[in-house]
Amino acid sequence: MTDGGCSGYSPNDEGWGRDRRPVINVSWNDANAYVAWLSAKTGKSYRLLTEAEREYVGRAGTRTAFWWGPAISPRQANYNGTYIYGNGPTGEYRQRTVAVDSFRSNRWGIFQVHGNVWEWTQDCWHENYAGAPADGSPWESGRCGYRIVRGGSWTTYPGDLRSAVRGRFAINFRSDSLGFRVARTVTP
Repeated sequence: MTDGGCSGYSPNDEGWGRDRRPVINVSWNDANAYVAWLSAKTGKSYRLLTEAEREYVGRAGTRTAFWWGPAISPRQANYNGTYIYGNGPTGEYRQRTVAVDSFRSNRWGIFQVHGNVWEWTQDCWHENYAGAPADGSPWESGRCGYRIVRGGSWTTYPGDLRSAVRGRFAINFRSDSLGFRVARTVTP
């Protein structure tokens, strides 16, 4: 931000701190302004993940609801732990984001793919996958005033953290439960 990125917007951290926590209170427009600035600054191609990539990262090669299995516990992710999913127990509801490395990474070394913050993807909203790109590229037609979010957040019920769950928000919507993950396009 001090170097001119983010179009001058400084997201509110809600008093929880920044450091190792995910950025919050960013719209899809804000996230795209950041990746455009990062790409220009570094000379490398950065972007938001596509919806297909985000699910792939969330599953980490599994077919279960979560990369570790069919149930979830507040010891595995940050969400509203007063509710259960599957055979998982109830537990702590932290009521805010936590550091990105607060829980074990998936088997690919990627942290917080379930919970903490919903993550913006590049894809426009569609009710279902009929006509979706089959190659993992972003779906850039449809209701593009809304974009797909994945992963669930600290505010959501445990079932909303499942790898298959998708949501949508308007591209200018900001929330303390919304953030993003950055991808870098690497050409062989």
